[in-house]
Amino acid sequence: MRSPRLRLTAGLLLAPLLSGCFSSSGGDSSSDSTGSGHGGRLRVALAFPPSENYSPYGQDAFALARLGVAEGLTRLDANGTAVPALATSWSSEQGGRSWVFTLRDATFQDGAEVTPHAVASALRHAAGAAPAPAALSGVRLTAEAVGADRVRVTTAEADPVLPLRMTSPSLAVFSPGAYGKDGKVTPVGTATGPFELTKITGDTAAALDRFDDHWGGRAQAPGIDATFVSDGTARANALRTGAVDIAEALPVAQVASLEKGTVHEVDTARNASLHLNTRAGVFRDARLRAAARQAIDTSAVAEGVYEGSAEAARGLYGPAVTWAAGKRSEPTGRAGAADPRGKSITIATYNDRPELPETAQVLQQQLEKAGFAVALEVRTYALLESDLLAGKFDAAVVTRSMMLDTGDPVTVLASDFTCDGSYSMSGLCDKDVDRLVAAAGAETDPARRQDAVMKAEAAILGTDAVIPLVHLKAVTGIAPSVKGAVLDPYDRQFVGTGTRR
Repeated sequence: MRSPRLRLTAGLLLAPLLSGCFSSSGGDSSSDSTGSGHGGRLRVALAFPPSENYSPYGQDAFALARLGVAEGLTRLDANGTAVPALATSWSSEQGGRSWVFTLRDATFQDGAEVTPHAVASALRHAAGAAPAPAALSGVRLTAEAVGADRVRVTTAEADPVLPLRMTSPSLAVFSPGAYGKDGKVTPVGTATGPFELTKITGDTAAALDRFDDHWGGRAQAPGIDATFVSDGTARANALRTGAVDIAEALPVAQVASLEKGTVHEVDTARNASLHLNTRAGVFRDARLRAAARQAIDTSAVAEGVYEGSAEAARGLYGPAVTWAAGKRSEPTGRAGAADPRGKSITIATYNDRPELPETAQVLQQQLEKAGFAVALEVRTYALLESDLLAGKFDAAVVTRSMMLDTGDPVTVLASDFTCDGSYSMSGLCDKDVDRLVAAAGAETDPARRQDAVMKAEAAILGTDAVIPLVHLKAVTGIAPSVKGAVLDPYDRQFVGTGTRR
């Protein structure tokens, strides 16, 4: 029997990686890019407002990718393999320290040609960004033009997954006119994707028009009107009333009230986890982190909050990452638990994903029962991210796709759990973890790389810096009139050239 829902009252070289694949909501493939459709503009509701003025070097890069605005040299296919995008082919040199990419004939949305010099300059800008994009965590990269149609990308150390790394939305290529002297990048009308960003209304809405000169052919929809709606119930209501055609991250509580056939689920590599601040406050003490872990019942989150749209976590890599279960080992080096003795902690989370505040409340009750005094802080992600990364809370309930930044499982480990990580919610700095993550990154053989990743996972979990809670499914609402919507376990695509109504 499911427990009652709780309400918050407070203010890739590796293939195949996933059991799921990109799937269409209708019978039409998004590869149909003839532009023959004559439907209206797509109206979509996204959960996460831009938090960095659409900078391509942070999380806003994924909004640009999912709306079909920005592209890189490569992209992820259904099996998590790097396949051609702006580059048609590539080969390695110097034992993997450099890779040469051959470019296709393509045009930027401002009319400039996609040249080797333009691509090399774009990659150098990304490599010089501060903070560095998560896809380049621990990687020193440079790029140069080679002849009329090639680019050489070189790294300080051999990088066997560089083509996979180039799939990251944060390494998208923009026109030379996009880059300002202040280091900022303007994505409006300067990218290469099938949809051109034409108007930005703060952090609430954006308008996109079809880019007719896209190298892959014309999109079937004439444009996209995107709204950013943090409240999950509001997104569901917008779909229910016909105000939008596609709505992401629907609350599981709303699913039963939506029209049959409009709700689509797909397994993802995304987890919800509790990150504990190891640098300051109560959870600097590994024994109190162990006490928190022992207090948490993840099945109560899976059953009581997600109602079957998630399952209790078995580690950082869930069932969608098909190779992980058979290679997992027990966490190593865990400390013994200490009595919390009423110590006060604050758990932060965001309401853009509607189940997270409820999850935080479940954890609050469990941790208080164990002897902690727990306060909750709930904001939108855009208002919370900088404080999370600055370590201003004792703990944070967040979601994270373990394949998000590059499609390579090592990348997220490096960015989230190493001393120099650029997206570390727990502030973990452990020499053994760093050593094991570096060892995984150096492996070129896919099977041995997977083995090394799971050893690093065991060491990370052994620190209790992160407590995986549930493995998530993506719950997307799609109106029956829409064909060709993309259900992507990698969180990279939301609409394709064949998406239309």
